Amino acid sequence: MKLSIAELTVEIFPAHELLQERVGPYLCDEDRQPDLCFDGVTERYYRDRAAEHPEITLAESEYLYSGVYFYEQLARFEGLMLHASAVELDGLCYLFSAPSGTGKSTHTHIWLRVFPGARIINDDKPAIRRVNGRFLAYGTPWSGKTDESVNVGVPIAGVCFLGRGENAIHRLTPSEAFPLFMDQTVRPYDKSLMLPMLQTLDTLLREVPFYQMTCDMTDDAAHMSRSAMQPTEELL
Repeated sequence: MKLSIAELTVEIFPAHELLQERVGPYLCDEDRQPDLCFDGVTERYYRDRAAEHPEITLAESEYLYSGVYFYEQLARFEGLMLHASAVELDGLCYLFSAPSGTGKSTHTHIWLRVFPGARIINDDKPAIRRVNGRFLAYGTPWSGKTDESVNVGVPIAGVCFLGRGENAIHRLTPSEAFPLFMDQTVRPYDKSLMLPMLQTLDTLLREVPFYQMTCDMTDDAAHMSRSAMQPTEELL
């Protein structure tokens, strides 16, 4: 089957119901020429990964590691992945990244309650691509346990690394943001893709504002992050 993900046509061959269900909203015209094909990713690959992780089923292995393959290959298309919850408001996307269990999804779901019209683009692993000179965040089928994702691309207003604490936020320099991003992304197994991935990340760090925030899980924290990250009219 063929999918449209992050403005790429992806040919994939899911064998298990979990992945088959998750890719449903991304199906596209079978006549389209693929930009990326999963023909080199076999059932044996997923079985080997499941054997390494006995806590997951074969269907879960296919779902998880097909995502890893897709995000690695994004490096070929000025793209990468960030482990983040991506929320859209007023036509712009705000990404909140943190290790699992920190509260990034809790924070973005406060946005849904506080700001009318807000919606989640991807709650766990949005794709990021530079298209026509601007970085956008995209929904993908690989969106975590809650499967919150929308098949759209939205210009990125900012990226925020989140931690728990008193409400405070500050802007990061590219050099400060770099190691935080690298801790929350997929590094390509294919070493030939590492250089283009780093080149895209370098451009992203220079063109998109990055922040670091500590916060509690209150409405005040959502208002603080939006106020700090909302672009001025001159930058829109």
